[in-house]
Amino acid sequence: MNNFDETPLAREIASNSRRLAGINAAEVKRPTQTRVFTISNQKGGVGKTTTAVNLAASLAYKGLNVLVIDLDPQGNASTALGVDHHSGVRGIYEVLTEGASLLSVISKSPVIDHLYCVPASIDLAGAELELVTGFGEGERNQRLNSAIQQFLRETKVQPDYIFIDCPPSLGVLTINAFTAATEVLIPIQCEYYALEGLSQLIRNIQLIQQHLNQRLRLSTILLTMFDSRTNLSAQVAADVREHFPQQTLGAVIPRSVRVSEAPSFQQPVITYDKSSTGSLAYLEAAIELANKGN
Repeated sequence: MNNFDETPLAREIASNSRRLAGINAAEVKRPTQTRVFTISNQKGGVGKTTTAVNLAASLAYKGLNVLVIDLDPQGNASTALGVDHHSGVRGIYEVLTEGASLLSVISKSPVIDHLYCVPASIDLAGAELELVTGFGEGERNQRLNSAIQQFLRETKVQPDYIFIDCPPSLGVLTINAFTAATEVLIPIQCEYYALEGLSQLIRNIQLIQQHLNQRLRLSTILLTMFDSRTNLSAQVAADVREHFPQQTLGAVIPRSVRVSEAPSFQQPVITYDKSSTGSLAYLEAAIELANKGN
C-alpha cells in the first residue's frame, strides 16, 4: 500500500509548494511608466472580472502598486477586493458624471498592500444615459481618460498598473475604457464558442485606434477555465495560440473551485487560498505579463 507521499494529493501539494517557491523568488520588473489595461470581452462568463481582480492582486503581492477601476455597474470587482460600493458610496460614477477626481474616490483594498480600487455602485447603471444626454460625443468618450491623466499628474504614489474592468457590452462605458487605456487584455475561456465575437471585438479595437486612441493595442490574451481532462480545452488553447502567438500568455488559468469561491469572501483567490492551483496560475500569469511588457 502506498504511503501518503506517493498519493496524487501529496504529489499535487508538493508540486504547488515548488511553484509557490518559484513565484516568491521570481523577479518582476517595474514598468518605466504606468501601464493602463482595459480588460474586456463582449462575451459574458469568460472570467473577465476574475482576471482583473486576480492579476491586480498578484502584481500587488509582488510589490507593485496597482489600481483597479471598476467600470461595471454590478460592482463585482469592488466586492472581490473588499471595497464598499453600496449606493451612495462615491466612486467611478461621480468621476464620469460630475467630474470628481480619482484621488477623491480611491479606496485601499483591505486584502493586500499596494492594491487600490475605484468602486462602482449601482448608480453607474444610469451613467451611460447621463453621458449621452449631458455631454457632446467627443467629451463623453474622453471622461475616463481625462480623469486618469489628471490622477497621474497629481498622485504622490504613481501606480505601476491600472486595470479597468469593463461591462460585457460595447457602450459608452467600454468606449471610455478603450479610450483611456494603452493596452487591451482579453480573457478567453477554453470552451466551445471561445472565439465567438472575438473578431468583432478586434474590429472595435481597430475602430477605437483609428478614431479615438491611436496608442491602444491588443497586447495580451489569457486563456481561462482550462480543463486538462478534455481534448476541447487543449484544442481551443492551440487554436488561440495559432491565431495570436505573440499576445497569448504561456500561463493558463485552470477551472478552480477556489477561484469561484473567493469573491463570496470578498477576496481575490491569492489571499483566499494562495497555494491553490488557480492562485498559482494567476500569480504566474501576472509575472509573465509584467516581464513580457518590459
